[in-house]
Amino acid sequence: MNRESAKQLVLTDRFGRTVDYVRIAVTSACNLRCTYCLKEDAPTQTQQLDVVETSKLIALLAGMGVRKIRFTGGEPLLHPSIPELVRIAKATPGIDTVCITTNGVLLDRQLDALVEAGLDGVNLSLDTLDREKFTSITRRDRFEQVSKALDRLLATPSLTVKLNTLMLRGINNDEIPAFVELTREHDLTVRFMELQPFDDHQIWRTGRFMGAERIRERLADAYPELEAITGHSTEHYSFSLPGHRGSIAIIPAFSRNFCSSCSKLRITADARLISCLYHHESIDLAPALKGEMNEVELKKRIIEAVQQKPKDGLKSSHDTAASSMSQIGG
Repeated sequence: MNRESAKQLVLTDRFGRTVDYVRIAVTSACNLRCTYCLKEDAPTQTQQLDVVETSKLIALLAGMGVRKIRFTGGEPLLHPSIPELVRIAKATPGIDTVCITTNGVLLDRQLDALVEAGLDGVNLSLDTLDREKFTSITRRDRFEQVSKALDRLLATPSLTVKLNTLMLRGINNDEIPAFVELTREHDLTVRFMELQPFDDHQIWRTGRFMGAERIRERLADAYPELEAITGHSTEHYSFSLPGHRGSIAIIPAFSRNFCSSCSKLRITADARLISCLYHHESIDLAPALKGEMNEVELKKRIIEAVQQKPKDGLKSSHDTAASSMSQIGG
């Protein structure tokens, strides 16, 4: 199938939403222990997707209408073949965009290989620009590596760069201006994000939650000249500032949901296909990827998952969501 014919295919759910974006958690391993995600003593036993099996799956998904692949984790750069996976995905007919979401610890040493492989964009998870706070939040002293990675990203014009900054009341909310200042000279998007109820410690219940409206108020107070712009579908508020090259966004990941426009599927590091962030229900793709069923049956499983997508996952979740974002790759 060539690229043009692949583009004619569209995967839709029972509510008419187009599903064209798949997040693939290539490994469940992570080299940080962020307080809002993993316990310090989280299990060290991890899962990892096979390169050959993953490439087959990407080709199949592209043939069904998927256009964007994002590699996540865990920490995707811990997968030994992540540049190869990027290269494979980018070369797959029908796939237009390949991105990663990373904590940046290993990014400096791998960035050249990833760019050469065709990577289109990087979302860097960075909650603070202060080394002591970074160590407190992540429980690892890796700030220098991440800071260097950010500098490298900002000097790589071929990449679309976004910072994912989780707002923690009383911890990093005083750094909003420092993050905004990054957009003055650099063409990146700083995205301030709400906590979500997917963490082993349930920190979101302890008063650290900072809602999108409060974030917006802080921004407006500090920058009265904010101009509203149109951002990505999950960026409920998007702004630019006069004289700034980049942009600012707020993602109300908990106080609002984006189910009505959801275009995503998620594949976990143990090859489970998840159609909704808020549900435990999944379809095991492992037998198909290991050759225990044919391609027709695998397509049926994928279509089944798409048709299971609820109209409003948050309202219908009934506490069945995963306990940790590390389980589902964000």
